[in-house]
Amino acid sequence: MRRMTILAAGVMLATAPALAQSAGVAGAGTVPPPAKPVTAAPANPAHVAKPAAVASTPESRSAAALALSRDPTFDEGTAQRIKEAALSYSDIAVRGGWPMIPSDAKFAIGVAGPNDELLRQRLILSDDLAPDKATGPFDEAVAEAIKRFQVRHGLAATGTMTPRTLAALNVSVHKRIRQLEASLERIQEMNFQFGPRYVVVNLPATFVEAVENDVVVRRYRVIVGKTEKPSPTLTAEITGVILNPTWTVPSSIAKTEISAHMRKDASYLSRMHMEVLDARDNPIDPGSVDWSGTRTPNFTVRQQNGAWNALGAVKIDMPNPYSVYMHDTNQRNLFSDDYRFDSHGCSRVDNVRDLATWLLQEEMAKWNRAAIDAAIATGQHQEIALPKKVPVAWVYLTAWMTRDQTIQFRNDIYDQDEQLLEATAEEAAFFNQAANHPLTAHMAQ
Repeated sequence: MRRMTILAAGVMLATAPALAQSAGVAGAGTVPPPAKPVTAAPANPAHVAKPAAVASTPESRSAAALALSRDPTFDEGTAQRIKEAALSYSDIAVRGGWPMIPSDAKFAIGVAGPNDELLRQRLILSDDLAPDKATGPFDEAVAEAIKRFQVRHGLAATGTMTPRTLAALNVSVHKRIRQLEASLERIQEMNFQFGPRYVVVNLPATFVEAVENDVVVRRYRVIVGKTEKPSPTLTAEITGVILNPTWTVPSSIAKTEISAHMRKDASYLSRMHMEVLDARDNPIDPGSVDWSGTRTPNFTVRQQNGAWNALGAVKIDMPNPYSVYMHDTNQRNLFSDDYRFDSHGCSRVDNVRDLATWLLQEEMAKWNRAAIDAAIATGQHQEIALPKKVPVAWVYLTAWMTRDQTIQFRNDIYDQDEQLLEATAEEAAFFNQAANHPLTAHMAQ
């Protein structure tokens, strides 16, 4: 049986005082802008033209995500670095942990407050603020430290004390260690074959990374499974790219959602450019189908390719036991949201055409970005096999440390950390008892 590497740290934690916990919030970090000096307001601000807001595009979002770090979330050194991070946090726990920030605390740059030094102490303990900045009111140095903390926790880097930031600050060091333990356990159980080029989707972080020669060369926002329909963890191989895909609706969705729509509106299928097919892919009359939703459908619902298609213009094929994949979407506005848990289990990828271009780079003479765009514009369904399969892993890491020693945390959106640790504890207790029983002692060897 594999034992938890951080077991010794857990023993030490038993003697540390417990701290109240508050759940963090998963989201997407943004690149923290450089600190700007405070300047005097213009004499007549009404006549000062405001800069136009920069439109959020797939390219700009991808560039911002990549600027966060070129270090992979998941590589061959991830497990060892998580161990190091857990030991570091265990040391903080043994020394009493970090302080809680009052829920009604107020902070503003240049304004002294009763909790300023408490906040500084909290940020110093997590290495977000330099130790020589322990005193003084909330200033630019603290604002930059808050930005660093926010980026590490997948929050918008505003430099201000938002409710989500306060909640994340007040998650105890004990909780953070348990996140590291659970993430380590998952990584150690994975049998992923890293290659010179591979793809990783970290579900809690809602990002996908394209890694080449141990460096992240592409990073994109993704939309993954809802809490009630979580995306699975898996390892597979990307085998091809499909342009202008059709969408074969999973039977579970056909039974529930499609059936419910049809009971309310008999024209739903035609409006959504969907057809009903029998076992031989022959069209059948929707009026002959039992849409009561009381039994498993004995038919297939397929949506035609086009601007209305739920998969958008690109599907990335990766055969696996869960029948999930990565794809485009016709609801691209969803990528602007911080909360990106809104799929039925598949992973929608922002700027997916760029990812497809990277996957097909060995076929660059034929399938560069312009060629992909042109093929999509024809509206014709086209399947392109990769000349060399690319390994892909969907991982569930709520805590990890990158090569630059930055420790990252995300919310346990699917509540899997505690479930895993409880199961591991039960397994450990079983084997401990087995070791003392003459009939089962061999099982603990």
